[in-house]
Amino acid sequence: MEIGPQLLPRLQLKVTPKQIAANYILQLSSMELQELINEELLENPALEQTESAVCPLCGNQITGPVCLTCFGPSASGAVAYDADFEPLEGSSLMLRDDEDDELDPIVRAEAETTLAEYLLWNLRASLPRQLYAIAENLVGNLDESGYLRMSLDEIARTIGADRRDVERALSALQAVEPVGIGARDTRECLLLQLDHLAEEEALVHPYARAIVADHFKELGERKFGEIASALRISREDVQNALDFIKDNLNPYPAHGFAMGPEGAVGARETALRPDVIIRKNEQGDYEVEVIESRRYTLRVSPLYRELVGKMQALRSAANGDALHLGDKERQHIREYVTRAKFFIDNINQRRRTIKRITETIVECQRGFLDSGIQHLRPLTRAEVGERIGMHESTVSRATAGKYVMLPNREVVAFSIFFTASLGVKDVIKNLIDAEEPRRPLSDREIVERLRDEGIILARRTVAKYRDEMKILPARLRRRA
Repeated sequence: MEIGPQLLPRLQLKVTPKQIAANYILQLSSMELQELINEELLENPALEQTESAVCPLCGNQITGPVCLTCFGPSASGAVAYDADFEPLEGSSLMLRDDEDDELDPIVRAEAETTLAEYLLWNLRASLPRQLYAIAENLVGNLDESGYLRMSLDEIARTIGADRRDVERALSALQAVEPVGIGARDTRECLLLQLDHLAEEEALVHPYARAIVADHFKELGERKFGEIASALRISREDVQNALDFIKDNLNPYPAHGFAMGPEGAVGARETALRPDVIIRKNEQGDYEVEVIESRRYTLRVSPLYRELVGKMQALRSAANGDALHLGDKERQHIREYVTRAKFFIDNINQRRRTIKRITETIVECQRGFLDSGIQHLRPLTRAEVGERIGMHESTVSRATAGKYVMLPNREVVAFSIFFTASLGVKDVIKNLIDAEEPRRPLSDREIVERLRDEGIILARRTVAKYRDEMKILPARLRRRA
């Protein structure tokens, strides 16, 4: 019997360091990703970020006081980057690819959501592109209280727009929370809020709207007798209506956001920051936009890039010592450049993966996007993964802890799209069926229970679905 070494072919799956890093970056939220980018910038001298202002509407770079894409005569985008050499094969040198035309509402971990950003996200999801510039102008002309002080005619003349388009954009702005934003005066602000309460079928004082609409001046002058006489009600009714207005309405809608430096409207702590925007275009098709940091564009340091290029050129010319670099210095340059490109490629892959997954979700849940949550179909992460050739765990990592802005401007968790069998209406009905008769669940408590199940909905949405199922509000469901 002959004993000796033998070479046998064998297939074996191995997880590479790049795959591990890519999976880690994929599962991060946008905030966590920005923290990681900041850490990498501190540790890797070959990685740089170039800070530049971007338009909050179109995402293109701004070189002057206004966005030329939105307001200028041409629609030119940012200048493309030209990499005339590749130090190492298989990697990009900058954070850019064919999908780089992206909005950046999440710019860095420590940045807070401003009212202007919040409003523009919502308007971008609901308005056609030709009205973006008008929307930006309206938001830019809001004062510190959230009022629009310029007349619509003046705005139309300033930007050369049709007044009907300005009115359309204003209507969309006034439909965005905080309710009352974009009002021209206090009276209109309060009327917007009263109409909103009525739409939510909340308890509204029966005379509040008539008093605000027709007797607002007298109300401010406390001429309760005149108001009571005109409406044929008692002075007590007028006082009760005033108390309701004081307790339930806010004449300063922008003050729901904290005040920033120099009187600027600052951040609202409760605003959810979307990772992805789904919007409907003019053809009726849905578009997916993954939000990534574009204001801080990552690239390999030009100095390190130049050194690697010279090293390669001199090595080809058999004159490698012309730069007078030692072995450790050469190794240092190559390692950091490789690491920078490796990091940038993983971020690009993250964006592409999230976009593919979201596009597949849109295909599967179009009924939900068209007609509401009652049309949410059963869908699992495994099914999405099978459709695009990804493992279920990859889909889970890409969607965990991330949020989507829907075309109706509502921000929801990705988890809302994944239901094994029950629709959200069924979940709400089951919660109500299981409640205590003496203490029925309020809509706010149902919202909290749904959140525990990974389903994030606004209170008014829960109220709407409850009403559609012919279920009474909590105060009318209480039984002794």
